[in-house]
Amino acid sequence: MSAHTSLPDQVLNHDRVGGGSARRSVGARRSPNPRLVPVPGPADSLAALAALPGVDEATTAAREACTELRWHQALRRRIPEAAAESRVRGARASAALEGAEVDVAVVRDLMRGALAWPTEPDPLEQVLRGVVQATAETEHVRGLVGSAPLQALARLHVAAAADLVAPEQLGRPRQPGEGCAELVDLGPAPEADAVSARLAGLVELLTALDSAPAVIVAALVHAEIAVVRPFVRGNGAVARAMERAVVQASGLDPTGVAVPEAGHGAQGGAAYLGALTAYSTGSREGVALWLTHCAQAVVTGAREGQRIADAVLAGRLG
Repeated sequence: MSAHTSLPDQVLNHDRVGGGSARRSVGARRSPNPRLVPVPGPADSLAALAALPGVDEATTAAREACTELRWHQALRRRIPEAAAESRVRGARASAALEGAEVDVAVVRDLMRGALAWPTEPDPLEQVLRGVVQATAETEHVRGLVGSAPLQALARLHVAAAADLVAPEQLGRPRQPGEGCAELVDLGPAPEADAVSARLAGLVELLTALDSAPAVIVAALVHAEIAVVRPFVRGNGAVARAMERAVVQASGLDPTGVAVPEAGHGAQGGAAYLGALTAYSTGSREGVALWLTHCAQAVVTGAREGQRIADAVLAGRLG
């Protein structure tokens, strides 16, 4: 599988569901780096991923959960209030996946400016601030993910890594000689000279957003950023923030009230990393596992959005 061959094309050519080769693995023709899954190309070929076992059912459930959330009575007039609380809970869940466990009331106060950030933050506080800032920035980049994906990615990284990397490393991919020590469970990050090609594939995927299955695109965007790790630091926070923005920009959750980050953390960090690791193998089963994990995360996130809307309607938000 060459660096420029799309994953859906591999599925179509070698793993036709119901065909004689259905048992063959996507990973049967591996690139020199078998842990790097090629980004899908043409939007219509993404439909092949929906045919993987369990994926169509899971993505249908995600769409239905988001549709139900959209018609909640509280969202007729109070979407901004509910969406702001979604970002609070999303930032808290995303930070927990980075090892920074913080009470939701603290995150809420930090995001609304009622609590000041420490002047000399410890490493966990630096990570928390980056996650909070990246999640807050999703409100502003959701309009860019389909038209200017690299700009959206850069803005999210500036928000996520302002306290973590040197100023010259903000908002741009790793350069030759720069590695990444994050998400080591996924194996070594690809060399910097491979990142630009991978990002070009990500751009192709996102510019097809209007005509592609939203749940699958959001899942692939999340996984590709995590696996490729285009930045020196802050990749996990950016991956989850970008997924949030895609879920909203695609129309899957136009209100921005669902909390997909809470879905990723619902079964714990080990399950989240396990699903990402499965994706990174490039196997048919591994990709299907990740896609169903993400669809289930959207379902759980929509249910959390329902709880937020209920609280807004009852005037019970903190």
